[in-house]
Amino acid sequence: MNHPTIHPAWVRIFHWVNAAAVIVMCLSGWQVYDASPVFQSIEFPASITLGGWLGGALLWHFAFMWILVANFLAYLALNVATGRLRKKLFPISVRALAADFVAALRGRLGHADLSQYNAVQKFAYLAVLADIALLVLSGLAIWKPVQFPVLCTLMGGFDNARIVHFVAMSALVGFFVVHVVMVALVPRALLTMIRGR
Repeated sequence: MNHPTIHPAWVRIFHWVNAAAVIVMCLSGWQVYDASPVFQSIEFPASITLGGWLGGALLWHFAFMWILVANFLAYLALNVATGRLRKKLFPISVRALAADFVAALRGRLGHADLSQYNAVQKFAYLAVLADIALLVLSGLAIWKPVQFPVLCTLMGGFDNARIVHFVAMSALVGFFVVHVVMVALVPRALLTMIRGR
């Protein structure tokens, strides 16, 4: 039986490039963070950081920053141009979100049709797209505060931009953890992102 394609090849490629870029950005970002912590009580163990030292971490961070930004913008553009973003993530209502959230907590959220996202998935994917955009913007405000003064001001200044960046990174890591757990609970979802159906 020939199953229909759920995720076209371009979606799968963008997904995996994005996943790799986010992992490298987090690991190298944690090394950068440890050089000048935002919160003195939070320090990342060297075993989960990348770069070995501040200079090495910055090289990794900036190299993959370009990959993440290019991949993210191309992914968004293609999703909008093909109508996939509208078709997959809209409409979404508060009522549907609440009902699906309660069903998820009870372990009764259906996953029979992987081509259709439930309201919780729609909300999570929209939130992570907004979060990545916030990460990029706050990262620019930290990296080039003089060149992007308006952006830095909108973030509340350099120090607040670092907090925004840290919180947005934490939200992305939280999404990543939940995403992996959900894939473990519904392994067919991983197969669709590997083979497309």
